[in-house]
Amino acid sequence: MVRSIATAEAEAPTTASGADHGRTRALLACGVVGGPLFLVVALTQAFTRDGFDLARHPISLLSLGDLGWIQITNFTLTGVLYVACAVGMRRVLHPGRAGTWGPRLVGAMGVGLIMGGVLLTDAGAGFPPGAPAGAPEQVTWHGILHNVGPILSFDGMIVGCLVFARRFAALGQRGWAAAGVATAVAVVALTWWPDLDGISVRLVIAQAILFGFLGALVGHLMASLPATSRPPTTRIQPTASS
Repeated sequence: MVRSIATAEAEAPTTASGADHGRTRALLACGVVGGPLFLVVALTQAFTRDGFDLARHPISLLSLGDLGWIQITNFTLTGVLYVACAVGMRRVLHPGRAGTWGPRLVGAMGVGLIMGGVLLTDAGAGFPPGAPAGAPEQVTWHGILHNVGPILSFDGMIVGCLVFARRFAALGQRGWAAAGVATAVAVVALTWWPDLDGISVRLVIAQAILFGFLGALVGHLMASLPATSRPPTTRIQPTASS
């Protein structure tokens, strides 16, 4: 017999486990890419599109006009990346602490971003050029549903940060627990501040903080995975003839 059945069976779990960790790592990596991708694309448009003023206009208005497809794609792709990341987080954390609601809330943030891309907001505040200078003249059904997206994205992940903070507190990792609480408090302060002046800028900052915390958290989870390696090569030993 060229190779024993026992040797083959011993190698199979190692190979399967390595492939499984590779898939999980790829899913988690989506959460590292998503935030920076969204911010770079959105801010590049904010500073280059005619008539757009980040101090007055929410990022959602970039989905309108001739170049609106760029921001639509940005919202949708980023949302898909975070949904994929949520799947990877569940694979790592479930059934432990935060293994159910943590990934669900990250996934909800992804769904909120997808809604922001698929369901367009209504034109207003003078953008795109030719739009009413104030509030939209007519509120559409998709404009109403569009506003549900930020609730899922921001408010859901405020709770998500606290869910992850509770996990780290139980594990005795006080630094990570404090980071989760601090992120939640910062986002609440930025998004719930009653003064509407500068709200667009505050929302972008709040997104950057959330994306930064999630990116660091995902990096931490990726580091906890066993390093993938090529399965060991088995040297074929000739068998003695009888």
